[in-house]
Amino acid sequence: MKGIASNYKINCNSEYSTLKKVLVVKPAFMKIKEVINETQKHYEVSNIDTTLALKQHAKFLDVMRAQGVKVIELSPEPRLNEQVFTRDIAFAINDELFVASMSEEVRQSETKHLKKWLHEHSISFHDGLAGTIEGGDVLIDGDTVWVGLSGRTTIEGIQDLQQRIPDHSVQPLEIKDDILHLDCVLNIISENTALVYPQAFTKKDLRTIKSNYKVIYITDEEQFQMGPNVLSIGDGKIISLPQNERLNKVLESKGFEVILVDISEIIKSGGSFRCCTLPLQRS
Repeated sequence: MKGIASNYKINCNSEYSTLKKVLVVKPAFMKIKEVINETQKHYEVSNIDTTLALKQHAKFLDVMRAQGVKVIELSPEPRLNEQVFTRDIAFAINDELFVASMSEEVRQSETKHLKKWLHEHSISFHDGLAGTIEGGDVLIDGDTVWVGLSGRTTIEGIQDLQQRIPDHSVQPLEIKDDILHLDCVLNIISENTALVYPQAFTKKDLRTIKSNYKVIYITDEEQFQMGPNVLSIGDGKIISLPQNERLNKVLESKGFEVILVDISEIIKSGGSFRCCTLPLQRS
């Protein structure tokens, strides 16, 4: 169901147009308390240095603000250890906001916290999507919405989304079981270019992606370092992790401006720049 009438502008029709407004949460209580993805398995023992994660996140926000992005901060809650990954809990398609149906119980309270904030700011939203569907599996490109069929997003959720946006073509992409979300292996960085980790897809779906975009392939090492999970902020500018040196050089050779920010402590929990941002407005 939709929420109350909106007096707050929502507008996103791609992954790469100029980012104007974004919702974030500081990793104040970030911790691997219950392993819920493959990346976290590697860091369960060493866990997260929260002080360092906060410092890196603050730098990331400073960079976005310097680029003209209005950064809106949702308050962190002590019991919500994954709250920094705001991309997963909702997604905007054109002027409509959809609150995700979360797969993992440990993350379901994040949507309750978000909905409270949305009501307080009179922001209209869709709720109660069938099955499960998470924002990390949803990529928007004009009239096409690519959705990962993953361990977090079901076919029921994808079908319900298609019914709610009949003017769009919702295209499922099946990804391998060990991949958390679609945006860990695919990101659309311009109207004709996508970052792709080919091993994540069926041959059929990979052909579909290649028929729509010029692809820049991601290596195994880069995928582990969340290489595809860059954040496009418009005008060919991309925020990327400095550790992915080869990928960054390829992006620059293709004419993109790469802005380097180190959030290596945050990616230990399974997400990077795209995961840490919920765009509310692009232009």
